Amino acid sequence: MNPSPRTTTDQAPADPAATDDALATQPVGYWSGLAHAAVTRHLRDAMAGIDATQPQYWVLNCVNGETGAQSREEVVSRLTPLADGPHEIARVVDQLLYRGWLGTDEEQRLRLTDAGEAARLRLRELVTELRAEVHEGISDEEYVAALKVLRRMVANVEGEGGA
Repeated sequence: MNPSPRTTTDQAPADPAATDDALATQPVGYWSGLAHAAVTRHLRDAMAGIDATQPQYWVLNCVNGETGAQSREEVVSRLTPLADGPHEIARVVDQLLYRGWLGTDEEQRLRLTDAGEAARLRLRELVTELRAEVHEGISDEEYVAALKVLRRMVANVEGEGGA
């Protein structure tokens, strides 16, 4: 597949009221940032309603993963790139241990407790409902196309996009 030729569309200032015919001139950073903030806020607000956080959900899913039980260090290392700061995931692990949603085995590897698995399933159900809200009116094909475009933009700026 040959990459598309470079475009020379002028960059316009971010405009939340831009018409469809002006969207090609809009900055992707503004719109992707706006989408990230809105979706994250919506998700975190809904999770707060059941006394949970998004990072807690990440940890519960990570510990539940197919790789088997993981050490605290493995979970922290894997999830810190997603977190709001370098210490957030370690704090979340401590919260979940205190809450009784995580336990450790004799090798100090993290395991979900029955309460942790129940919380993970409750959060998964909530996230599935929220995903349906966010994706309303968007086909799977449109969603995939949008993510492919974003993935390509990331590759372009990280030097993986080709010439």
